[in-house]
Amino acid sequence: MRNRRLLDSFGFALNGLLYCLKTQRNMRIHTAAALLIIIISLFLKLSRTDVIMLIFAISLVLICEMINTAIEKSIDLFTDKYHPLAKISKDVAAGAVFLASFNAVAIGYLVFFNKAISTTETIISRILKSQLHITTITILGILIFVVLIKMRFSRKTILQGGMPSGHAAVAFSLVTAAALLSENVLVSLFAFLLGLLVVQSRVESKIHSMIEVLLGAAIGALITLLVYNFFII
Repeated sequence: MRNRRLLDSFGFALNGLLYCLKTQRNMRIHTAAALLIIIISLFLKLSRTDVIMLIFAISLVLICEMINTAIEKSIDLFTDKYHPLAKISKDVAAGAVFLASFNAVAIGYLVFFNKAISTTETIISRILKSQLHITTITILGILIFVVLIKMRFSRKTILQGGMPSGHAAVAFSLVTAAALLSENVLVSLFAFLLGLLVVQSRVESKIHSMIEVLLGAAIGALITLLVYNFFII
């Protein structure tokens, strides 16, 4: 029972996070900016102190944005009319988000400014030479793209079906990457068969419809093809 309650608490926390991502535009903007900063930091030789500063700045912004949302919803629960005290509460919470964002910008400037100028050419060189890194970033980008589509159009939960299929997108992203990198018919055919098994299992288990898996497969294949055509081929 104790373990069950602990799992429930994690589930409630995840629901709160997903609610903010789905309904709050600023939360999505902050999250996208955080992901971009994390991706950029992978190319730079940051010290442990720099990494700690970035994690602190990112976490503080997201936490303040979630607290701001909680305060707004709590006030709206009690009144839908204008009240000066309600306005003050919302303004103070928004001010906390603003200060956290300003703090993040300042930390980002201190961490990245000197490194960005001297490492731009190194970043491009690493991307061009690191096929595995490109594949990883491509799959991450596909997942983010699929989640954004589901948040906008799907009525189901992000991890339980909906348009499009994330499993199909990732599977056929890997199929396309294997075909492009190997340039071998047998390897490509084997990868394609594995991709078919993934999408077939999603349809057979009735988690996704045929249209959802086809759209997911198309998204994964097309985005991977575009990225590889730009950086590698």
